[in-house]
Amino acid sequence: MHFSWLSEKPPTPEATWADHSYYFRPQYYKVTVSERDHAERPNVYFNEAIIPENQGLNGCDFMPLNFQSSFFIVTHQAEVKMPSGKVDKPIIQDNRDGTVSVKYDPREEGSHELVVKYNGEPVQGSPFKFHVDSIASGYVTAYGPGLTHGVTGEPANFTISTKGANTGGLTMAVEGPSKADINYHNNKDGTVSVQYLPTAPGEYQVSVRFGDKHIKGSPYVAKITGEGRKRNQISVGSCSEVTMPGDITDEDLRALNASIQAPSGLEEPCFLKRMPTGNIGISFTPREIGEHMVSVKRLGKHINNSPFKVTVCEREVGDAKKVKVSGAGLKEGQTHSDNVFSVDTRNAGFGGLSVSIEGPSKAEIQCTDKDDGTLNISYKPTEPGYYIVNLKFADHHVDGSPFTVKVAGEGSNRKREKIQRERDAVPITEIGSQCKLTFKMPGITSFDLAACVTSPSNVTEDAEIQEVEDGLYSVHFVPKELGVHTVSVRYSEMHIPGSPFQFTVGPLRDSGSHLVKAGGSGLERGVVGEAAEFNVWTREAGGGSLAISVEGPSKADIEFKDRKDGSCDVAYKVTEPGEYRVGLKFNDRHIPDSPFKVYVSPDAGDAHKLEVQQFPQGNIQADAPYQFMVRKNGAKGELDAKIVAPSGTDDDCFIQVIDSEMYSVRFYPRENGIHAIHVKFNGVHIPDSPFRIKVGKDVADPAAVHATGNGLDEVKTGHKADFIINTCNAGVGTLAVSIDGPSKVAMDCTEVEEGYKVRYTPLLPGEHYITVKYNNMHIVGSPFRVHASGESLADEGAQETSTVIVETVQKVAKGGKNTGVHLPTFKSDASKVVSKGMGLKKAYMGKQNQFSISATEAGNNILYVGMYGPKGPCEEFHVKHAGHNNYNVQYLVRDRGQYVLIIKWGEDHIPGSPFQIDV
Repeated sequence: MHFSWLSEKPPTPEATWADHSYYFRPQYYKVTVSERDHAERPNVYFNEAIIPENQGLNGCDFMPLNFQSSFFIVTHQAEVKMPSGKVDKPIIQDNRDGTVSVKYDPREEGSHELVVKYNGEPVQGSPFKFHVDSIASGYVTAYGPGLTHGVTGEPANFTISTKGANTGGLTMAVEGPSKADINYHNNKDGTVSVQYLPTAPGEYQVSVRFGDKHIKGSPYVAKITGEGRKRNQISVGSCSEVTMPGDITDEDLRALNASIQAPSGLEEPCFLKRMPTGNIGISFTPREIGEHMVSVKRLGKHINNSPFKVTVCEREVGDAKKVKVSGAGLKEGQTHSDNVFSVDTRNAGFGGLSVSIEGPSKAEIQCTDKDDGTLNISYKPTEPGYYIVNLKFADHHVDGSPFTVKVAGEGSNRKREKIQRERDAVPITEIGSQCKLTFKMPGITSFDLAACVTSPSNVTEDAEIQEVEDGLYSVHFVPKELGVHTVSVRYSEMHIPGSPFQFTVGPLRDSGSHLVKAGGSGLERGVVGEAAEFNVWTREAGGGSLAISVEGPSKADIEFKDRKDGSCDVAYKVTEPGEYRVGLKFNDRHIPDSPFKVYVSPDAGDAHKLEVQQFPQGNIQADAPYQFMVRKNGAKGELDAKIVAPSGTDDDCFIQVIDSEMYSVRFYPRENGIHAIHVKFNGVHIPDSPFRIKVGKDVADPAAVHATGNGLDEVKTGHKADFIINTCNAGVGTLAVSIDGPSKVAMDCTEVEEGYKVRYTPLLPGEHYITVKYNNMHIVGSPFRVHASGESLADEGAQETSTVIVETVQKVAKGGKNTGVHLPTFKSDASKVVSKGMGLKKAYMGKQNQFSISATEAGNNILYVGMYGPKGPCEEFHVKHAGHNNYNVQYLVRDRGQYVLIIKWGEDHIPGSPFQIDV
């Protein structure tokens, strides 16, 4: 008797495009937070109002001959520059309420400038420009503060007056960084009162036209000041998915990349992913109707059947006009409560929905998916004022967007202090000159500091570190070539905050806020009543003004020290504990990673008594437990500790009481890289906490990562751009690439031989900032500023961010096999090597024969010397480097006959080589 059963599964039918193409709408959320300012947004909103008939304006004799503009600013000093170039003093009156009025009677026609200073520093928005007209110059004039200045979120007012002007079109327009609603009122006395509401800082052009002609002085430029708007954004994705025929392993999937070309020629990267059926799907957002071509390539070559055709029909293309929005949250809101509105995208096809909210505070956004295809979105602001809500679907604004919402209620009573300093550009550094980079790190032993400099041709040399004064250090080196050098400064083998630094020798290639660096303990933590210190390096950014602000539960006392070499150090003190934000702006734009969130703990209490003992030294590995001791020294209270990994995840440490004086703290690192261990006593960091510790031996080194490619230079909208991130010999780590620009970009990242290739397609012209971080530290040059030119393929809105994160694998440079050695790029000239000595012409058996080689003038390279005789290689050969590329060579021969001596400097023979030597 025997049994039989079927062991084979029935074969899965191979998928074809036609069978398995289906669309679905996953709701995945991505929250990005950015507080870059409107100054970075080139987009301009235009709003116009037409007064239908100028009733009541005719035959009116009222006409202001000159006017008094009042500016309410805390000040001590003001002056007016007249059109003739003369300087006049206005009257300053103290209003006894913390403000002063500046009053001025103009004596000339034309454009004037008012400069207002407080404690010798120009106030925000100064100089203010205003135009003065006389009665004789025409019919229609305009006057009032709204033509020269204003504050975000507050109505700006001005008046238009006409004298005997015939009925005709009077039009007003306001153009600027935000949509400004215009309201007007006809006063029936020959004047019209106008009010507009700017909701973002920047310059606004206010045009007043009468009968298609600008009135005199129009367009007026009004400077609207106000602290930068804070922004929050969330994206909800929905894409179409198409299944690819054939069988593909997971290994293959990593090596494949796909892109889709629309009928108009727009080409974007798209994603490949494993489908529930086991086949591979391609995920993309359909933007156009018609036949699309999908190319799938492995290492640059099309796979079988690629390119494929996919047909997109009308109902699948995302259409923002068909999105329905409703709810009170788009009209008005309350602070500290959830303001709700709903979005219905059921009939709008496929596309991602992005919501960004900007205003006086960073409003927390939440999104709930009601399973009927509609979404409820709520936001919770903490400060009252005007907020702008941008709602985009498939990269286009939905009807009514951007919405301006008035939020009422109590604020969070946060106080703010700001200082501003002018920074001069540092003189250009020449080859061979002494270069210096300064930083302050109080409370460390200089013994554990080390620095090295890598030149543009990849030659790394140690640099000298000097202690200038207590806690202030400078790195010195002498460059041998022009271009961008990488300066790495390490403390206990770990990069200090801000390192690796970019240091340009010769003229700067770029300038701007994105090249400013900041780092130090004062950007991570603080204690009430104690100075929190950090460094700012503006050398690479050129000249400009640096503004430092501290915002939180109490006012801050800020001190600033300029080192005159492109670096400065800052210290601030606060009187209340809590969460503070330290904002750093250069030329009115936030620097990378600003604003920094700092938790200031209450007065240290007993925490300063504790000390750490037996902290692990040397190589510690992931996935193994380690411990250290904490001695209380008589302090009373509770100890707690956590470990924060490079990826940002944190994990509690296990604390055990050993006796009344000692704790044991056990931690368990789970990934490679630099971890921070926070040890707090009664909620306050103990001395030197957080402790930094290196886990794993091939720890990722951001200084060894380089990015190159045309995607980092100039790019065109609608065209795919790419760049390569070389991670050879940089160890294993987390690579995070984000692109911040006027709209979201489709981007992907695939593995290539030397590292990773990132591809993206910009949709809007303007500045894009590409940030490349390795284990959470910027690589040199990051963020890269990339200018996109071309047509707009999406609607402008708030700045948007796209991100891709990859866990890297070990990469080794070509030719290095598994040794992980990367040969530097040498610059040398073998023809300048000089050799001399008897041993180059004649040799004696059994004796030491000598000659010398001098390559001082020949650049840097490796010396190769070899000798071959009648019976094989020469027996003994000694090469000794005597410094400055001078070498002494000795050799010993035991056989008679002819020998060949070869001397190479790098790949090339030196003059005279190969030498023939008779023995």
